[in-house]
Amino acid sequence: MGGTVTVTDGKVTAAAVLPVVLRGRLAVVAVLAALVVVVLGVRYAGDAGPGRTDARIGEAAYGVGAPWWHIASATDFLGDPAGALLLLTAVLVGCPTVRRPRAAVLLFAGPGLTVGVTRLLKPLAARTINGDDNLAFPSGHTAFLAAFALALALLAAGRYELGPASGTVLALGAACAAGALMGWAQVATGAHYPTDTVGGCCTALAVVPAVAWVVDRVADTRRRQPGGAGEQRR
Repeated sequence: MGGTVTVTDGKVTAAAVLPVVLRGRLAVVAVLAALVVVVLGVRYAGDAGPGRTDARIGEAAYGVGAPWWHIASATDFLGDPAGALLLLTAVLVGCPTVRRPRAAVLLFAGPGLTVGVTRLLKPLAARTINGDDNLAFPSGHTAFLAAFALALALLAAGRYELGPASGTVLALGAACAAGALMGWAQVATGAHYPTDTVGGCCTALAVVPAVAWVVDRVADTRRRQPGGAGEQRR
């Protein structure tokens, strides 16, 4: 297994899920992304309609015809619980790299906690769409797919030992591309305003690096404990 490794008591453990070369840059990205979520949340708090930017983008994206409607609906399904589980299972089955304990934990905990954060933020922002019961900001579907793509990108960056620049480009590119795809689907189907999807993508950029850092921290701490189980490098 390539990538950043941890050496403890003379033994090499599995690759870190947050490569050391990316930690500083992604920490900055996470802070900036969190600020974007806060700013957008405050700006649209309590709103029940689109802002100017939302209206302009939404006018172009909403109500697409076939086959784009079917593509948007299929993409939207990936953010539902059943679709998310199907996607995670497919990756676990088809990609041996993610079966390592650290990688598997990140792949489930990263998107899961990201979606959890969006659910905590929604009642705080209290922005609604299509009725008072439909909290909109930030988009949980967009947050999930962006977080999932970001987690995979971090694992790939470690696996192929990418440098700071290329690793950061891969991580941000994967998260933003996945966020843009799901964001388009949410706007096209009328489930969210465009700024909701930006908030969802930024939530993923803020949460996943933190989750990855915690996963490595906990795993390394357990490995250093007497009798602790480590992930042996194969």
